Amino acid sequence: MLKLVGARLLEDRDAVQVRAALARDPVAACMVASRVEPAGLRPSRLGGEVWGYGSRLDGLCFSGVNLIPLSGGPDAMRAFADRVLRRRRVCSSLVGPAEQVLALWDELAAQWGPAREVREQQPLMVLSGDPAVRPDPLVRQVRPEELDRYLPAAVAMFTEEVGVDPSRDGGAAGYRARVAELIAAGRAFARFEHGEVVFKAEIGAMSQAVGQIQGVWVHPDKRSSGLGTAGTAAVADHLVRGLGRAASLYVNGFNIAARVAYGKVGFQQAGTFSTVLF
Repeated sequence: MLKLVGARLLEDRDAVQVRAALARDPVAACMVASRVEPAGLRPSRLGGEVWGYGSRLDGLCFSGVNLIPLSGGPDAMRAFADRVLRRRRVCSSLVGPAEQVLALWDELAAQWGPAREVREQQPLMVLSGDPAVRPDPLVRQVRPEELDRYLPAAVAMFTEEVGVDPSRDGGAAGYRARVAELIAAGRAFARFEHGEVVFKAEIGAMSQAVGQIQGVWVHPDKRSSGLGTAGTAAVADHLVRGLGRAASLYVNGFNIAARVAYGKVGFQQAGTFSTVLF
C-alpha cells in the first residue's frame, strides 16, 4: 500500500472517517464538528477546508477564519504547515489543543510571526451534569429587539478579551451582524438591570454533543458579586438540561478569577488549548 505523503483536502467521501475522528474527543473537536455536522466537507458549504494526514487520518486540521489543528504528531504538523504556507494567511487565530497548536506555530512562526499574542495555557473545561451552584434565574436569552442594548457589552467583552475593538477599521457592521445572528439563534444570554447588561455570555460553537460557551462578561461595577458564576451556571444549565449537550469552555490560564468561578459551577478540566492571535 502506498503511504500518503503530505496533507490532503478531505471531501464528502471521507465523511465517515472524519466523523469518527471528531468523536474521539468531542469536547476538543466541538468547533470543527459544529461546522462539519450540518455542512459536510465541501468547502463552499463549510466555510473552510478540512485537511487530513495519513491514510487513517492520524492528523486532522480545519482551515478557515480560524486555523484549528485537532490531532496529529510532528509529521502531521509539518505537513499542515506546508499546505498553509502555500497561500497567504487568512485566519485571525490559530487555536485548538495545545500540543498541536504550539507544534504547528513552531513551523509557521518564521514566516507568519511575530504573533500579536500567544496564549499557551488555556484549560479546556466541561460540565455534563447539573451545575453545582444555583443558576441565575434572571439570565435569559436576548431578544432581537434588544440588540442595541446588548451590543455595547459584546464589544466591551471582545475588546477586553482579545485586545482589539471589533468595531474598528470598518468592522462594526460585520461584528453587529455576527452578534445579531447569535441573538436570532437563541444563543446570546444576558442579565439586564435597569435596561443595561450586567452579565452576558454566548453559546458559540455547538455540535450534536457539546456546546461551547464564549464571551462571558460581567459589568465592571458588578464584578466579584457572584454574577459571573451564577450567570455561567444558567447558560451551562440551558445547554445540559435544555439542549442535551455537554457544556464546555476554555479560559486563559492567567485568569484566576474566572477559573475559580467555573470551578464553583462544576466545570472540570478536560484538556488544554492554546491560542495564537494575529
